[in-house]
Amino acid sequence: MITPRFSCDQTDEHVIVKVYCPAIRASDVDIHVDDTLLTIHINPYFLRLNFPHPVSEDDGSAARYDAGAGFLYVTLNKQVKGQEFQDLDLLSKLLAPRPTQAQTPAIEVISSQEAETAREDDDVDHLSAQAERLTLEQDEFLQAEENEWQYPQTVPEPLDSLNIKPEKPYGFLNMYSGYLTHVALTENEVNELGADAETMTPQMRRERRITHENEKWDEEHYMADYADDEYIQGLLQWRPPYTSETVDEFTEDEKLMMLRLPRKESTQQETDQLYATLITILFAYAYEARTTQMEPTPESAWTLCSLTPAFSALDPPPYAPGPPLSSENLATALVPSYRRTLSFPLYRSFALAEACRADVASLLARGKRTVLRSLLATKSILDRHEVYYLYSKLWLDDFCVWVQGYARYAFPIVFQRSKPNLIPVGSDDTLMDLGTRLGTLKVRKDDLGWDLEALEEAARAALNGEAASDSDDESEDDANGPTQL
Repeated sequence: MITPRFSCDQTDEHVIVKVYCPAIRASDVDIHVDDTLLTIHINPYFLRLNFPHPVSEDDGSAARYDAGAGFLYVTLNKQVKGQEFQDLDLLSKLLAPRPTQAQTPAIEVISSQEAETAREDDDVDHLSAQAERLTLEQDEFLQAEENEWQYPQTVPEPLDSLNIKPEKPYGFLNMYSGYLTHVALTENEVNELGADAETMTPQMRRERRITHENEKWDEEHYMADYADDEYIQGLLQWRPPYTSETVDEFTEDEKLMMLRLPRKESTQQETDQLYATLITILFAYAYEARTTQMEPTPESAWTLCSLTPAFSALDPPPYAPGPPLSSENLATALVPSYRRTLSFPLYRSFALAEACRADVASLLARGKRTVLRSLLATKSILDRHEVYYLYSKLWLDDFCVWVQGYARYAFPIVFQRSKPNLIPVGSDDTLMDLGTRLGTLKVRKDDLGWDLEALEEAARAALNGEAASDSDDESEDDANGPTQL
């Protein structure tokens, strides 16, 4: 079945679904509504949408087909008049299947009296069980001494299951394996793990990544870009449009890309780690967008993959113990991105890396639609490459789905007793809060493991020496007077 192009709009009382399905017969349209679920079947098209709130199909509902334009308009009533249906422009979120099982709430609010009673009951049960166990053990010891038995032995607990598979998972939430089995036979220039990409442990991947970054680090290249930075200064002055504009409506190409994303339920597991990985992906996009002024080149796919540790080395954050989104770990998560910016691409400047961090902060501060547009732009570049499209499948497809429907629930949900409906506090502001924190974050030059301060000082000394030499030459020419011909 074909998923048609569609869009959704709303009024205070209705939800309007506009479906493009040319050359059909209106009598063949089959529409079914079940609470939040809408299904439309018109051979060969099939569309299933899951709205955030219930809708109903009654006398106020209607369906109209415009044969000339090829659009089917379905108008449904909101069960609660005036209720706002959020994110109707996030098509992948609407296409995601409805959860099959009710999820167990992560937090259960109970009164202090109930908690104290439950704790006392648990203590009584625990003491009774312990006393019974001690009595049985004493009886066994007495019987063993009287009859010269061997004291009964307990069977040890089974060991943790041993993973004998040689493949080690990778990709979004480590859900993939087998995609890099024959990577050595392809022209994958960003793969830093070689033929062992499938079997290397996460620790081995990290060690290989750090070694490769140190091998690619070129002091002379960095000093040259620091000394002659006229072009880099132009890149720093350019202002990307995504840092000042918000996304009001997606383009037709972006909507089509969202329609082609996988239809599956995302997860809220390890969301802090996903946020940290998202920052590194957006950092690579910011560098690519700033250095090309948002006009991709044949090298754009290579740049995006090379600057993202999760792509080239299958090594996503976190890179240090502790909460992934703590202030210290946020800076640590960006250290590999900074190192790669100074080791791999053409323009290598710490100031340029700082500008990219500020760009990522602006992206996050403008919410999930701006972030989604950046991910779709990155995905579009990789999808066009004959080799690097692989990383779009392993990471970007899932990230685009996750950002639309699940990213805002990353931080622990805190409930307030003063609110009777137990509404999550601040759950919609996660991306913007992260952008604010990233904007004030400091990544020190010493954290990169290379002596950048000494190199910059040497470059400045060399510039001053050349300036002094040129000044002496000019003074000597002036003293000798004009040259006689």
